[in-house]
Amino acid sequence: MTDINSDIDSDLLAEEQLRQAMELLYFAYRDFTKEPDQILHDYGFGRAHHRVIHFVGRNPGITVSELLAILRITKQSLSRVLSQLLREDFVRQAPGARDRRQRLLELTPAGAALERRLSESQRAIIADAFRRCGTGAVHGFRGVLLEMINPADRTAFLARVDPTPGD
Repeated sequence: MTDINSDIDSDLLAEEQLRQAMELLYFAYRDFTKEPDQILHDYGFGRAHHRVIHFVGRNPGITVSELLAILRITKQSLSRVLSQLLREDFVRQAPGARDRRQRLLELTPAGAALERRLSESQRAIIADAFRRCGTGAVHGFRGVLLEMINPADRTAFLARVDPTPGD
């Protein structure tokens, strides 16, 4: 990502400003996850289930290995969550076409419905904030979040959502 703000005011990087940003992230995350947490609780699921449902929904046909790389959790943790989602018919798996050992994951219709239900309030929160703050803030927010994640994940994300023209 191009550094368009290399001359950023050092006052923005003062300790108090950074602490306020951290605090705002905590409050925003709390409010962002409140409604989905209630829905997940009704299913006996937790946030790990939500993350699996989200990333499988965004990446149909994702392999277990790819999902592990995104989530950065242990195989054991993913196995526990994924087994429950498979057993309760929210996710299905199929062997890979070229490598039958691969397990390709996708949401079932019930999983897709749950994903929509979980993300509905989150999309609304983000959309409302974007509307109130304007286009410049939207681009700035996206830029800040992109810069907060590690370079490999940033590159992978951008390759997936902003493919090079002609791809």
